[in-house]
Amino acid sequence: MQEKQPSFSIKNWSQDDQPREKLLYKGKAALSDAELVAILIGSGSRNESAVELCKRILASVDNNLSELGKLSIKQLMEFKGIGEAKAITIAAALELGRRRRGEEALEKKKITSSTSVFELMQPIIGELQHEEFWIVYLNNSNKVIQKNQLSKGGITGTLVDVRLVLKNALEVGATGLILAHNHPSGTLKPSEADKQITNKLKVAAESLDIKVLDHLIITENAYFSFADENLL
Repeated sequence: MQEKQPSFSIKNWSQDDQPREKLLYKGKAALSDAELVAILIGSGSRNESAVELCKRILASVDNNLSELGKLSIKQLMEFKGIGEAKAITIAAALELGRRRRGEEALEKKKITSSTSVFELMQPIIGELQHEEFWIVYLNNSNKVIQKNQLSKGGITGTLVDVRLVLKNALEVGATGLILAHNHPSGTLKPSEADKQITNKLKVAAESLDIKVLDHLIITENAYFSFADENLL
């Protein structure tokens, strides 16, 4: 009686060894080049896992990704287990990597004062007829990592989810936050609700060593800064 051949499918591996799960739980830097390429092709052949197949392909170019990117679709298809669709996927991914290297990284805007926050946010929310609450996430050099709309409401106010603010701050590695919302009425005077949410976010962020650096109320032509008015 013939023995059943062992399965080489990645699906049968320990979850810690599966490239997609490894990337998800340990981060992309934890994966080898072969594992990253294996995610692209998805599967290997009956006798070889996707990772083993990719190790063999990389070995053919001395484990050099630049050389791998020079292989034609036809050359990639010479490896058993690589059909046209997989070859095109590998070629496209490596071309994206080449183009990425050729582009300059976007210069992150540095926040130096409340005026620079106003210049950043006024074009976004200054002329709206409804109220929106935004969070600007900063790194330890006070450069903008990301700016996100947290909520959108009527003229009377918005809802602010503190947990969502801090969750995103941790995900993007922010060390500082700036809050910003608009007053469609044109008034620059902070309401009690504005003061309460500022304090609530400040206290919650401090427990995670994240600083709330300012809160701006923005109208079409002017702004109110909690930091400038010593309300933080």
